[in-house]
Amino acid sequence: MYSTALLDLPPLQAAAGEVHLPGSKSISNRVLLLAALSHGTTTVHDLLASDDTRVMLDALRQIGCTVDEAGSTVRITGLGGRLPQSPSKLFLGNAGTAMRPLTAALALLGGEFELSGVPRMHERPIGDLIDALRQLGCQIDYLGNQGYPPLKIAHGQGVPTLALAEPIRVRGDVSSQFLTALLMALPLAAGTQAIVIEVVGELISKPYIAITLQLLARFGIAVEHQNWQRFTIPAGSRYQSPGSIHVEADASSASYFIALGAIATGGDGQKSIKIQGVGLDSIQGDIRFVEAARAMGAVVTGGANWLQIKRGAWPLKAIELDCNHIPDAAMTLAVMALYAEGTTTLTNIASWRVKETDRIAAMATELRKLGATVEEGADYIRVTPPAQAADWKAASIHTYDDHRVAMCFSLAAFNPARLPVRIEDPKCVAKTFPDYFETLFSVAQVDTAMIPVICIDGPTASGKGTVAAAVAQRLGYRFLDSGAMYRITALAALRKGLAIDAEHEARISSMAQTLPVCFEGGRVLLGSDDVTDAIRTEEAGMNASRVSALPAVRTALVDLQHSFQRLPGLVADGRDMGTVIFPAAPLKVYLTASAACRAERRYKQLISKGFSASIEDLRADLEARDARDSSRSVAPLKPAQDALVLDNSDLTIDEAVEQVLAWWQERQPFAAAAQG
Repeated sequence: MYSTALLDLPPLQAAAGEVHLPGSKSISNRVLLLAALSHGTTTVHDLLASDDTRVMLDALRQIGCTVDEAGSTVRITGLGGRLPQSPSKLFLGNAGTAMRPLTAALALLGGEFELSGVPRMHERPIGDLIDALRQLGCQIDYLGNQGYPPLKIAHGQGVPTLALAEPIRVRGDVSSQFLTALLMALPLAAGTQAIVIEVVGELISKPYIAITLQLLARFGIAVEHQNWQRFTIPAGSRYQSPGSIHVEADASSASYFIALGAIATGGDGQKSIKIQGVGLDSIQGDIRFVEAARAMGAVVTGGANWLQIKRGAWPLKAIELDCNHIPDAAMTLAVMALYAEGTTTLTNIASWRVKETDRIAAMATELRKLGATVEEGADYIRVTPPAQAADWKAASIHTYDDHRVAMCFSLAAFNPARLPVRIEDPKCVAKTFPDYFETLFSVAQVDTAMIPVICIDGPTASGKGTVAAAVAQRLGYRFLDSGAMYRITALAALRKGLAIDAEHEARISSMAQTLPVCFEGGRVLLGSDDVTDAIRTEEAGMNASRVSALPAVRTALVDLQHSFQRLPGLVADGRDMGTVIFPAAPLKVYLTASAACRAERRYKQLISKGFSASIEDLRADLEARDARDSSRSVAPLKPAQDALVLDNSDLTIDEAVEQVLAWWQERQPFAAAAQG
């Protein structure tokens, strides 16, 4: 997962391949709570690993459930009629699928609980659910604003006496999660009489209620309904674990890759996107996104557990659609509208305004940044794309701590103007799809020349490696320590008994062509061997300088270094990154410092590791190495003609990093927008 402050997506051209999606959030958190309320132990397979499921699992442990995790498989031993542990304070992040059902269940189970979340959760309405629970006699107080979390449930240690003779009435036109919460909680109170729930107003998001009913049936609760307005929970209902249950992949997450297939696979029929984990027979309502995508021009086929998508009509066709049945996935249609001919109108989406953010306002604002003409209303959005490629704009997309905003707008990177797109706070996708961007990059195709490279060259001990690694981490880019490549080559040669000289140049260069080098988490791997420490000695540095003077070895390593230029970008440090390896890089920095300063830094470094050293000797060695590197016949050490020279003799590492980042941002087409 990218945990950077921002993620810059270069212009993407096409896509093809296969993706495996994470489990459904809607199913995952429902299953977790149902398992927690049941008798017996439930093994949940393919559970979504995300922020929302994490807060639910933590809450279930707090109230007394036994939870054992093993990767995507979780075993939950439910309360089975026991009272939950109380008093307890539960933090539920921004997970509506945890806050609303847990509130209802705990209010009926009895005890003392405080339920809170992030600030945005405290802006998401819950009053209609609380009103319904208060009808029953539940004691629930608001700890902040009326109608919103945080909440306090206070029944002491006893089970509340509930008024169940009359139907429980709940509004259905704000959020289907209120009804879902009651449907999941009320079987706990269904003793000798049936319990009836009546929906006031139109029930939105009926497919999500369908998911709830199907899962209730898996746990032994057969709820009847009349036209989605009146729901009856049978007398004597009792939750019983099904033993094991599988969570199918998230159909809402599938919408991004269905859209990707419609936008980026081309019309030749040779490329497609295949989605594993969810199929046309999914129990999730958002699978009907397929119908909308087909209406816009996508060609979608599928089976029980897979979908395959490729582009059909191009440009896409504008549509007008009532989206009550696919409220979450409909956001993806708003971005697909950027690639359609005409104006797309999405209606009956009032629920967008009470989600993780006001999604109608958010989508309208960010679509306009890209050059679209957008009209928004209380329950609709109307999107007209840029008239031509020249009307597209590079944009920094504010994501509002909303995972779906981030994932939707990643699709704008396929724009015909070949402009980059910045996604602010990319880690917000952790709510439902932590590896979303990695998955996107695995199928995205791009002109390598469009993948940005930052080169940081400089003499030995200038701090270029440390600065480059920090810059890469801040940007979420890949990192190439070219000096390590030469050090590893020298180490591998010596391990094979090869002297580093012209006589063995051919054999060393042949070996260098296939070196299995990997930079991972600050470590340097040669195959499965961690060689981080072995290549950081003074001797290893001298050997690297020698091996770099062998022309055939340098040639062999060029292609290997080029292979590191992968999405979303690369930061490469060395002595010839900007002059030889990546001469077209948009930013080249030549990092330097005085020999005295570099010798002092190296001295402190060696002393801290317990090695004896002499500053005078270190300075002499550095000056000799500088002279050798600067005068070698192949790729001598020198700044590229268009490099920016940064003398960091008097700078801290952090200051040097900030300067490089500032230079990089000055080159971005959306820098001004990011600062606004």
